Amino acid sequence: MGHGHGHGGAADAVSASGRYVRRLGVSFAVLLGFFVLEAVVGFMTSSLALLSDAGHMLTDVLGVGMALAAITTARLPARGGRTFGLYRVEVLAALANAVLLFGVAGYILYEAVGRFQEPPEVSGVPMMLTAAAGLLANLVVFALLRKGASESLNVRGAYLEVLADTLGSIGVLVGGALTTAFGWYLADPIVAVGVGLFVLPRTWKLARQALRILVQQAPEGVDVQKMRAELAELPSVTEVHDLHVWTLTSGMEVASAHLTTDNGADHGGVLIAAQRLLAERYSINHATLQVEPIDCARRCRALTW
Repeated sequence: MGHGHGHGGAADAVSASGRYVRRLGVSFAVLLGFFVLEAVVGFMTSSLALLSDAGHMLTDVLGVGMALAAITTARLPARGGRTFGLYRVEVLAALANAVLLFGVAGYILYEAVGRFQEPPEVSGVPMMLTAAAGLLANLVVFALLRKGASESLNVRGAYLEVLADTLGSIGVLVGGALTTAFGWYLADPIVAVGVGLFVLPRTWKLARQALRILVQQAPEGVDVQKMRAELAELPSVTEVHDLHVWTLTSGMEVASAHLTTDNGADHGGVLIAAQRLLAERYSINHATLQVEPIDCARRCRALTW
């Protein structure tokens, strides 16, 4: 029997997140400074909207910090039993970010209920000035992470938090203007609720993407049955079984399969053709393939899990 695997992207390369370490570092420093500013002014002015924005800014800080830690950990070489390295740490960081966002949004929505009944007085001018500073910080980080968000789930987690916080800062500015101009203190909890409701569906999407990877589901957009049929159509291949496709971390898809061939088939040629098919049509550059002559395949039972 012949065995082979592709030596492309996932095997040797640093994951997509690694290219954005410097940008993540700058983003972390900017967000940390403005989180402290928003939290202090939020407590001083009793602004729930500003505290909501500071809460989201905190998740930005933690999210970017965890992203940096995850990338550093994932770069450690595979040793001992860590045959795939520690790339999955990035996915765990993205899931942790989603949990943090759920918690912050839930707290803000809960706190806002009481404020609708007895809205406290809120100082609008400091609220607006601080929100404007926070908005500037978010726009800087937004620009730094935008490209990486399309390549890495880990960077995308931090990017989504910054996006939500950018819109939150705009909402706080609007609320502060209404409070200053008309003394309408209900604007503060309304803005806070709006920010929370905006964040929740995007947070769920991020969590779903991370969970999809952790349960080793086939990557989105990959039709496993079609892949099986195309592999079976290769010259000399008579059957494909034990086909598994999963994502290791963002941009690193992996596959394994058993290919049954006619007796006397060129196993090297079958391996090359199968690897080329997976790389060109599915962007899977790391595939472990076992080629089995039909006589041997009869003794190879497909796993039931």
